[in-house]
Amino acid sequence: MIEQLFGSKTRVKLLQLFYSNPNRSFYVREITRKIDEQINSVRRELSNLLNIGIIVSDNNNNRLYYEVNQRFEYYEPLQQIFGGDMATAQAIVGSDKDALKQLGNVELAALTGQFTRDESTGVDVVLVGNFNQTQLNHYIADLEKQEGKELRFVVMSMDDYRYREQIKDRFVATLAEAKVQILVDKNNILNKE
Repeated sequence: MIEQLFGSKTRVKLLQLFYSNPNRSFYVREITRKIDEQINSVRRELSNLLNIGIIVSDNNNNRLYYEVNQRFEYYEPLQQIFGGDMATAQAIVGSDKDALKQLGNVELAALTGQFTRDESTGVDVVLVGNFNQTQLNHYIADLEKQEGKELRFVVMSMDDYRYREQIKDRFVATLAEAKVQILVDKNNILNKE
């Protein structure tokens, strides 16, 4: 039904991908892998979404990256329609709530760095909580396999995070200002509102 309303299956998958990952940028080949559609139909729909203003593009390292335009006038209604349905657009391992639950008590899970093209923190994955080390190693390995590269990550306990926050640690302050994609934030640690 949604495909009929929005014109094409590819467009719906793209909207679900972008709205499920509001601070994440993707390049064309990455998008085709994630939504499992033909590159020509993806390019056509990206062009349509770009012309409408739903997404924006940026050229970086000879790659054209696309991300959702959070200033688009209908961003909020589209976010309500497409942002919550993770079943169809399982964009990354990190967004899989079951995978995160297996890690232990996850207080905060956030993606930054290569995921958002904001290198200010110097890391790609931030995890705060108490973790099962074996499950954590599997999670990171799966995420690296899916991304096809080694990831930089920081893991710390909630006490460590609070202490670093209290002493105004530079990493924690930079993280609070960085462009991040929040996967879990039980205590609104990085509430960007």
